[in-house]
Amino acid sequence: MCDRIFHVLFLCTGNSARSIMAEVLMNQLGQGKFLACSAGSHPKGTVHPLAIETLQGMRLPVDGLRSKSWEEFARPDAPPLDFLFTVCDDAAAEVCPMWPGAPMTAHWGVEDPAALAGTEDEQRKKFLEVALMLRRRIELFINLPTATLSSMTMQAKPHTMEQGQ
Repeated sequence: MCDRIFHVLFLCTGNSARSIMAEVLMNQLGQGKFLACSAGSHPKGTVHPLAIETLQGMRLPVDGLRSKSWEEFARPDAPPLDFLFTVCDDAAAEVCPMWPGAPMTAHWGVEDPAALAGTEDEQRKKFLEVALMLRRRIELFINLPTATLSSMTMQAKPHTMEQGQ
């Protein structure tokens, strides 16, 4: 258990698949140490049904998931962020708002499973592959020593993704 909760935001353009899955995985795997949300620069407004199916297949909670705009997290009254991860190349290339808390940023680009134009079984397989890749990255990240995470957030400087990443 850790003496503080680190706030994490996962960004993607549409906030319907990758960032949603990362949010759920981080909240489940990092319970007591991390609180994650996700958002998109141009949210689709719905969560992809195969993202929900994949998470349910992994026995993860899906209640309350929604596709939302990154503007919710850029308001002055939004909770300060410690870490921000882009999970798609398009979102990483965009000029992002100034985030409360001046979070450390990183790009974890993963393939968009919703873009696969294959059979339903091929699409399911791609969603699971992406979810497992995100889970591996999140497991590695959350297992960093708390002192390392704290020093990383103290070194953060305010910037947009375009300027810093």
